[in-house]
Amino acid sequence: MPPASPPQPVHSDVLIIGAGAAGLMCAITAGQRGRKVLVLDHANKVGKKILMSGGGRCNFTNMYSEPDNFLSANPHFCKSALSRYTPWDFISLVEKHRISYHEKKLGQLFCDRSSKDIVGLLLNECRAAGVEIRTHTPVEIEQLGPVHRLRAGDQPVSCDSLVIATGGYSIPRMGATGFGFDFARSLGLKIQPTRAALVPFVLEGRKLSQIEGLSGVAVDTVSQADGPAFRENILFTHRGLSGPAMLQVSSYWQPGQPVTVDMLPELDLGEHLRHLRRQRPRTQLRTALAELLPKRLVQRWCELWLEDRALAELSDQAIGHCDQTLKHWQVWPADTEGYRTAEVTLGGVDTSALSSRTMETGSHAGVFFIGEVVDVTGHLGGHNFQWAWASGHAAGCVV
Repeated sequence: MPPASPPQPVHSDVLIIGAGAAGLMCAITAGQRGRKVLVLDHANKVGKKILMSGGGRCNFTNMYSEPDNFLSANPHFCKSALSRYTPWDFISLVEKHRISYHEKKLGQLFCDRSSKDIVGLLLNECRAAGVEIRTHTPVEIEQLGPVHRLRAGDQPVSCDSLVIATGGYSIPRMGATGFGFDFARSLGLKIQPTRAALVPFVLEGRKLSQIEGLSGVAVDTVSQADGPAFRENILFTHRGLSGPAMLQVSSYWQPGQPVTVDMLPELDLGEHLRHLRRQRPRTQLRTALAELLPKRLVQRWCELWLEDRALAELSDQAIGHCDQTLKHWQVWPADTEGYRTAEVTLGGVDTSALSSRTMETGSHAGVFFIGEVVDVTGHLGGHNFQWAWASGHAAGCVV
């Protein structure tokens, strides 16, 4: 039997590495312009982070997504792409495919049924645009421009436009790697320091023992580190603190900093307790606080920091201390849970190397970076998906 002939080289107008949200949106946009598009991904299926997002229902955008919802060394960079592909553009696409959805809160839009609906939408649009997608395909970049030459598995491939949509380090069990960052460094591009973001906090030692027994307790808070304050729930866990408020704060937190938590936002606790002291002087402090907060939390706080006495026996100083411990609780995380559970990677390819209109590198014609690999990171609540759609669309319009 004669030996198999080597795979024949193939050429595409556009080659996109990464079959996630940004890569697929770029492919759709370019394909609709008549470009021959090939998408390659080393994973076993497309859109793996889409599928697991939003508890399996995909928080696919946020109606109120604005530049202020993003972190970057250059906060102005994201404005161009976001203004040219808005949440309403993606909502129109969702409605075109008759996917039912709902607003959970704060403009966060979720599928009624499943994240699979969003992946199905993207794949259907890719098919309609003539996009070819290959999974289980490792990629090696061999030579850049003006025609870029790569190897997809054992097949030589070439392209005129090369788009890097490989994401960040977040959730390595889903196949995340540093491919995009490593490639950018090989081009001499600056990388803003990367770290896990939108991620739970870990407590250790005495600080962890203080919240022992509270796992599963959730509290509405206003929480803050070295950045904006977020009105969201916190969730006590067996390892530390999670919940939307802690995930938001984690993007701004630096090791060695405290996180400040107000567990009774919009309530003047001192005035409230002084009022109860006049009206119900025999009421125990624990009873009064359990009317406002989960009983397990109140019990723990009374064991650790508060004197559980009748309100009539509490001095103004004691009431002030109560106010301080519940409305200005300072917790000192040891660390975050890291990339293992982080929803996104903060930092990435420095935006000074890219065109805000096209996402193309200034130093290497025909090379583009989009999505999470770029130093643009959104708040929790659909903003990172909106950046993926917008940056993918921006590149897809010109590749």
